[in-house]
Order: sequence, then C-alpha cells, then structure tokens
Amino acid sequence: MPTPLTLLATAGSKRVRLMQAARAQLRLPPAHVLEWRDWLAQPALLEATLRQPGRLKIEPPGDDPAAHLLLLQAGWRLLERPPVAAPEHGELLAMDAWFAGFSNAMQDLARQLAALPAIRVVNAPAEISLMTDKLACQRHLAAHGVPIPALLGPVHGYDHLQSLLHEHQLDRIYLKPRYGSSASGVVAYRRNKAGRQQATTSAALSTLPRADGKTRLFNVKRMARYESEQDIAALVDALAAQELYAEAWLNKPRCGDSHYDLRVVTLGGQPAHRVARIGDRMMTNLHLDNRRGDAAGLLNAADLAALEAASAQAARAFPASHVTGYDLVVRQGQAHVLEANAFGDLLPGLLWQGADTYTAQLTHV
Repeated sequence: MPTPLTLLATAGSKRVRLMQAARAQLRLPPAHVLEWRDWLAQPALLEATLRQPGRLKIEPPGDDPAAHLLLLQAGWRLLERPPVAAPEHGELLAMDAWFAGFSNAMQDLARQLAALPAIRVVNAPAEISLMTDKLACQRHLAAHGVPIPALLGPVHGYDHLQSLLHEHQLDRIYLKPRYGSSASGVVAYRRNKAGRQQATTSAALSTLPRADGKTRLFNVKRMARYESEQDIAALVDALAAQELYAEAWLNKPRCGDSHYDLRVVTLGGQPAHRVARIGDRMMTNLHLDNRRGDAAGLLNAADLAALEAASAQAARAFPASHVTGYDLVVRQGQAHVLEANAFGDLLPGLLWQGADTYTAQLTHV
C-alpha cells in the first residue's frame, strides 16, 4: 500500500498542484492538504489528520495572505510590539516579526511531531527555521566548512553601513534581509571613489508613508535603482529596521551579455536537479523574468565537480532535510553557496534523469 502523504500547505497553490500531478503520474493517491491557516488556528487538526503512518511535507505559508497575517500577528505578540495594519500586497513589513511567528510555529510543529513517531517528515521543522534565518544559515554553513561569500554581519542602518564599508575597505556589497525570500528586499550596493552611490534592489520606496510615519517598501519585479544619498539611506534604514545583513560581492560568471548563478536541488543529500539562472540584472531569480540555462552546457568539468561537491557538502549540514535547494556562484573551479532554501524545489518542468523535482522526491525515498 502506498505511503500516505500530507502537505502542510495552501490548497490550490502551484506547489500543491505540481505535487498532486506528480502523484497522479505515478498512480499514487492524492496527498492530503492541511491548510496553514487552519492548522495555525486549530493545531489539533494535525493529530487528527495524521492518524496513520505516513509522511508530512511542509510547504511555505507565503501563498496565503491569511496565514502570513496570522504569523505576523503572532510575531508582534511574541516581540511585545503593538500590532499595525496588515501589509498590502507585496509590502515588505516587519519581516523580523513574521519570522518570530514562523519559528514559533515550527517549534510547535516539532513538538507535535515528536508525539507522532509513525510520521516521517520530509524536512525537519528546526532545519526549515534555520534555513529561513538567512544570516544564521550562512554562519551554519561556514561552520560546516561550506564556502560562502564573506559575511560582514548585521547592518543596523545607513550610517552603520558606511562604517562597515570603511572598516572592510569595500565599495561593493550585497545587503540581504535576514528573513527575506526570493530576493525580496535584496540590495546590490556600489560606490565609487568620487562618492557616487548606487543601490539596485527589488524593494521600491513608496511615496506614501505608513500611518505611523515609517517608510514603506514594496517588492517589485522590475528592479528599482536609487542614487541619491537620501533615498539610499531611507531604503537601508527601512530594511535594517526589519533586520539586515551584508556580505561581500561575488562576481558572477558571464554568459554572452548576461551573467548567471545556479540553483541545485539535492535529494537525500545528493545533488540532482540543477539549472542556470541567467539575467542582465543584479538578481537572477527566475521569478524576476530571468531565463533558465543548461548548467551542463555552461560549466566545464572542474566547475561541475565544484558545484556538486559544494552542494553535497551543504546538504550534509542539514541531515534532517530530504529536499533542499542551494544557490551557488561557480567560477574557475570554485563554488560558493549564496543561500540555502528549504523550499527550493519549485522548478516546474526541470528534469533530472527524466523526472521533475516532485516526481523525483516521491521516488527517491
């Protein structure tokens, strides 16, 4: 009898549709879907759902604004902050409070699963939380010997950024929200010796402040570029208020008039699906209308070996996670891991040994 699968997910999301399609292709019964919003409101639904041995796959809650708001509200309470109006579509608001709510939910989920020994979880809640805390994750990878870009650490605001640049004698860095995802709020910052600055980012400054007078930021697909000190300071200060960190700039390899990095999905600790993300902008995430490329066609033997070795080494740092994604820059036989992603398998149509990411994880138990 096939092992039952339950998804903690958003019903109707692309991830759920792809998983159900993979199960149908393999002639497996559909996975049961427990909605994030329902579980957050009624945690006992988990035990009621998982009444027989099986597997649980945790998908991200971000597809559901109601679930996002529940986590945000929980975070405000945990951090003892007064609640504010719910974020508008695409608004980057209180990412640190959202993570407080999310990590607390993962701790609750882990406690529930500890009482259900017959349930195997695809990715352990504790490791999902660790990969969602981008700064802690990079430190964790470095502690396990995984090559990463040099970390400058937390950035507390624009003035602090300038002091970090002076301290490390750098003129180009990447600024990343500690709890962001999919390039949300990432800033590519550069300055020259004449003092001119440029910040390219997926976070656009709103012309209208929030009711509390604070700067509003919105996630945009078309990169925003700021060059005035006033705008850049407002941008960095607004992101730093939600927790921000800096890392050294790594030049990405070229592909014609564009550049690229790579996404690798590991299954059971081994590199499987891989794809080049090619674009002419600072961020190459595929959802930003960048294009896919054949990793094997771009990498020589030394680069391919470095890619696979770094991916496998990174996967060993998360032994309780069966399906993970890693973003890497590979040049001249050296690989650096830019990010680990507990939900990095959303790559529709990408095949490895004839199977897409969802079919492969169902057959690679």
